[in-house]
Amino acid sequence: MDFSALTVLCVGDVMLDRYVYGEMERISPEAPVPVLRLLRTREMPGGAGNVASNILSLGGRAILVGLVGQDAAGAALRALVAAQPRLADALVATADRPTVAKTRYIATQQQVVRTDEESLAPLQPAERAALIAAIDVHAPAASVLLLSDYGKAVLDDAVIAHAIALARARGIPVFVDPKSRDFSRYRGATCITPNARELAAASGLPVADAGEIEAAARLVMRQAEAAAILATRSERGMILVERDGSAHVVGSRAREVFDVSGAGDTVIASLALAYASGRSLEQAMHIANAAAGVVVGKLGTATADLAEILEELDLQDQEAGNAGTEPGGALAGLSSLPRVLGLAARWKAQGLAVGFTNGCFDILHPGHVATLAAARAACDRLVVGLNDDASVARLKGPSRPVHPLAARAQVMAAIRHVDAVVAFADDTPLALITALLPDVLVKGDDYAPDQVVGATEVIAAGGRVVLARLVPGMSTTATIARVRG
Repeated sequence: MDFSALTVLCVGDVMLDRYVYGEMERISPEAPVPVLRLLRTREMPGGAGNVASNILSLGGRAILVGLVGQDAAGAALRALVAAQPRLADALVATADRPTVAKTRYIATQQQVVRTDEESLAPLQPAERAALIAAIDVHAPAASVLLLSDYGKAVLDDAVIAHAIALARARGIPVFVDPKSRDFSRYRGATCITPNARELAAASGLPVADAGEIEAAARLVMRQAEAAAILATRSERGMILVERDGSAHVVGSRAREVFDVSGAGDTVIASLALAYASGRSLEQAMHIANAAAGVVVGKLGTATADLAEILEELDLQDQEAGNAGTEPGGALAGLSSLPRVLGLAARWKAQGLAVGFTNGCFDILHPGHVATLAAARAACDRLVVGLNDDASVARLKGPSRPVHPLAARAQVMAAIRHVDAVVAFADDTPLALITALLPDVLVKGDDYAPDQVVGATEVIAAGGRVVLARLVPGMSTTATIARVRG
């Protein structure tokens, strides 16, 4: 897949997403509420801005049209947009409302509270005129129009009608992520992508099963004179209903869902790019389904890149009947070193901190999971290095490993804290660490910093070493001893 020649005109509600990370260790003496000790803050474009970020992550180009206030949040948002070389800033500044900003406070990788800053005022005439003018200026450069409606005033009836009419006149497809219950507002769209709850609200019909979803989709499709409706069903996958009468169902791969923030943005971004690149809507749906599967396993408003989507498509194929191996004979859940290096390079290019930890991870126990959780908390993406079977035998004795590499890799890849798994054959992961040069190197606190393999190389490259607290009494060797009596 190559989307580098495609430009998406993204029009909609642009937001600033803030993630404030901290630790909760005590209750406030002032009120019965926990105290969050703040550690770090991340800011990124949200709403239609996150759609644009997904387009960039997939290799495309984007033009972002929306409203920003004349405030600090607006300045921060525009700075984030300016830092992306393939993202054109077509944002409209307004004195009539603040920049929409959502701040999520997170402790132990779980949201504990969210605050929203926004105006509920309808679109003002001057704002509407400026948005329409921006659409007119940038539409000639677009391969596809994407409307991201979060119900924050930007996409009123006049802006929607003008944008869709202009796109149809230019012969480019239109994709809509809806918020309104009245889908006739999106009349003429190529594809509208409601979730099941939004589809039920728009149609007034039940959506408990695939048959009911198809009936509801056909009703709103007629109202919107749309070519297709793609209904997303969370952990149950997606259903695509087309005007020609066909309906297609795709399931999702079994996984632990970590955070659904922004998953709809990923779906519509990947769907629009795949369709604009010449694929059918059914083919584009499979790509969008894989992209959604990637981002729900990540914390916070997230994006997926092509390498991650291709890997997810491979894993979905395995669950469809090829469990145990990847195409070409690779072990399920295990990435090759070139793939991991490519993923790490892309993550670093996106400003994400890449972490690394390693071990035999033979019989996985709560101590392992705690270490992995601590490692993931110290970075944005975590790579785990697994000793292959021969190196485990050299380190632990001829009766080990209990589980072969294939089994250990599958289990490790299913852990929600882990983003990639790679094997190494040496007794230490030094060569792997030297090739990867992670931003964060994590080992258990039974090591001293100067005993950690690779620490010198990582620190010299500007990274850091984190010693994760071990869970007392947890040991694979002790577990094996207990089993043997």
